[in-house]
Amino acid sequence: MRNLFDGAYDGKRAFVTGDTGFKGSWLALWLQELGAEVTGYALDPPSEPNHFDALALDYESIRDDVRDREKLTASIERAKPEVVFHLAAQPLVRRSYREPTETFETNVMGVMNVLEACRRAPSVRAVVIITSDKCYRNVEW
Repeated sequence: MRNLFDGAYDGKRAFVTGDTGFKGSWLALWLQELGAEVTGYALDPPSEPNHFDALALDYESIRDDVRDREKLTASIERAKPEVVFHLAAQPLVRRSYREPTETFETNVMGVMNVLEACRRAPSVRAVVIITSDKCYRNVEW
């Protein structure tokens, strides 16, 4: 598997926000299979049982919030990633109606905090921001 993508991730340090979520845990698994050294950063898994715990991956997964810029920045500086994948989000539409401020802080300011932390980290060479189809208007195209 390490030969996929011409070994581009073999031996690379990757930082994954939202690694306890469904997509984030899949990404962490794939990155490890591709030979990357993964560090995760997320809140506790959102449910019990959950995909993250079921995978039982062996890497450092930091439990914290992307809204805390100082802790996020310190975690990225400590991990020294070459690539950062940002998946952390509040993805639930109905919850966003009930908690618009928290959703905005997480989904908008969380991105800004990740970008600012990466801008300050000399090790970071690439940032991949992953979003949901829920943020786009479906016009049935």
